[in-house]
Amino acid sequence: MDDESYDPKQPESVAAVLKVFAILQALSERSETGISELSVRLAMPKATVYRFLQTMKTLGYVRQEVDSERYGLAMKVFEIGAKALQYPDLVEIAKPHMQLLSEVTGETVHLGTLIESEIIYVHKVDSRHMLGMYSKVGRRAPLHCTGIGKVLMAWETPARRDVIIKGCDFKRYRDKTITTREEFEQELERTLAQGFGQDREEFDDHIRCAAIPIFDRLNQPVAGLSVSFPTFRYDIANEPQLVTMLRDASRDISRQLGCASFPLDTPAAR
Repeated sequence: MDDESYDPKQPESVAAVLKVFAILQALSERSETGISELSVRLAMPKATVYRFLQTMKTLGYVRQEVDSERYGLAMKVFEIGAKALQYPDLVEIAKPHMQLLSEVTGETVHLGTLIESEIIYVHKVDSRHMLGMYSKVGRRAPLHCTGIGKVLMAWETPARRDVIIKGCDFKRYRDKTITTREEFEQELERTLAQGFGQDREEFDDHIRCAAIPIFDRLNQPVAGLSVSFPTFRYDIANEPQLVTMLRDASRDISRQLGCASFPLDTPAAR
């Protein structure tokens, strides 16, 4: 396509861009989707959907299942998304620590960052057990009832925390979910005092997790690291050892991000 034939101000060009992103958004909401379903959901002719999908497939952004002929997002989309991270090396730095945590505990390990007033999982290592926490990279989760959300807010500056929390809806997900700002701020004080965050079956039924913040060169929290357990496998007696492992992992990841004075070495100090 030459420069003269491409004018982003043309209505046709704008419409084409909108259609591409509408299709990508729809594919992100389900693992596999057919042309007919996309046509109905997006109110686009099947021929139009097919044409765009084939182009995105050729470019490597969409994959097509051979057996079902249904479509899904390809890893190239994730590669682009990963570059949007404030710290593009974060995932690579965290990977070995996450793998070790999963091997030692046998459980699911997550790395999450802040996006608006939610967290988003940017990497995970699955549990070796069949029964574990359901999640996927790219999934969003609330701040007020996740371990990662709590540690990101507990160590955040008061001014920025206030802005972020204003965007929280405090939706109830389970019986134990915190549903008011007052309760959440009390939970953040508890989190800061004990030096780690907890999710006590607040987001997913029968799932508990422990989380720790990761800091940048300015000692600001930029990510959270957590280990999630089915409740029956979460042993309170082993919690100090788990927190120590999380803290050691965070200390090294933070160091590699430029953090010279690890805040968790002086608990509750702000």
